[in-house]
Amino acid sequence: MRLVVISGGLREPSSTRLLADRLGAAVRAELGLADIEADIEVIELRHLARAITDAMLTGFAAPELEAAFDTVTGCDGLIAVTPTFNATFSGLFKSFFDVLPEQSLNGTPVLIAATGGTERHSLVLDHALRPMFSYLHAVVSPIGVYAATSDFGAQGLSERITKAANDFTRLLRLCGPRRGDTVSAELDEMQRLLAGA
Repeated sequence: MRLVVISGGLREPSSTRLLADRLGAAVRAELGLADIEADIEVIELRHLARAITDAMLTGFAAPELEAAFDTVTGCDGLIAVTPTFNATFSGLFKSFFDVLPEQSLNGTPVLIAATGGTERHSLVLDHALRPMFSYLHAVVSPIGVYAATSDFGAQGLSERITKAANDFTRLLRLCGPRRGDTVSAELDEMQRLLAGA
């Protein structure tokens, strides 16, 4: 099963990347219990910041951003983790999904997660992330994970990660591997139509 982790962390080291890695490991372990091998690829948005901005301004994606789009479009499941700023996702995180080609996430299972300075921002999962991914026609896993700074190293976070990974794994198994690349298929069809005109 091909999984992609999107990490919207802006610093190195990043608590957002740390949470993303823990979620990826937990999902891999849960899939392993069902004898399903998981191939996980991480996309660090920090390294694509200039390309994302350029794509927003010009409407064209640089090769490295196109490669990230192809990776997301071809995955069987997505783990999306953002830092929280002013009670919502980061601008870089949102901008990536703004320039991602339409229908790239149609029917894709998504596990949402966020990090923040305090637990006061935990509603970011249900008030920002869940609506955005629903709008993009993804299938959002019922349980997300929010981790405040004080949660790292605490017992409760590990339990919440395990519970979210368990639910996401069940969703992945229910949805199964994605069938083909609908975006590329539509582009190929358009090119055939234009060539015949």
